[in-house]
Amino acid sequence: MSRFRQVGRRRVAVVSGAVALTGAVSVFFAVPALALTPAEIAATTSAKVAGTPCTAAAAACVDVNKRKAWLIKNGKILRGPVTIATGGPGEETPTGNVFRVYRKDQHHTTAEFKLPNGKPAPMPYSVFFEDGGIAFHAGDPKRASAGCVHLSMADAQAFFNTLQIGDHVQVMDGPKAAPAPSANSDDNNGDDNSDDNSDDNSDN
Repeated sequence: MSRFRQVGRRRVAVVSGAVALTGAVSVFFAVPALALTPAEIAATTSAKVAGTPCTAAAAACVDVNKRKAWLIKNGKILRGPVTIATGGPGEETPTGNVFRVYRKDQHHTTAEFKLPNGKPAPMPYSVFFEDGGIAFHAGDPKRASAGCVHLSMADAQAFFNTLQIGDHVQVMDGPKAAPAPSANSDDNNGDDNSDDNSDDNSDN
């Protein structure tokens, strides 16, 4: 017998059955069968983009350990490597190869982090690609974030103008992917992050 249950963003097929041990004793088991999505297949089977840790399935690539990022088009580097900053200890940027751009906000601000005057901190040119408000945005590339990817202003503008909703993002060579934040929590970036006027809030 099989049934499906939702696990995060994926459906998991659970197959159950019985195995006779002595004729009188049975053991029940459940085996999760995780089918790869088309995006996961493309991410792992596409050719590597020379000079990056990512494959041609990505429109944006991040190397957490080397603090570099690239824009990619048709398997070729469009921009980069550019210097970035990612999440600090305990606020690591999630890693994986099937993130997807789901929202863009040129004038995003975060209420989680405040300016000296008490106003929400700006996150210019935000390109969100993971639950919890994880985004590329303009910030200090020398300062760890609370989970987002900090870019210089010029690079943030380029990422914002180039990346489109649905584009794939790969974040590689970092720590093991962090548990997904609760749906609709916004940004997570160290020096300027979390939303005061969006429905997914916590900053990066």
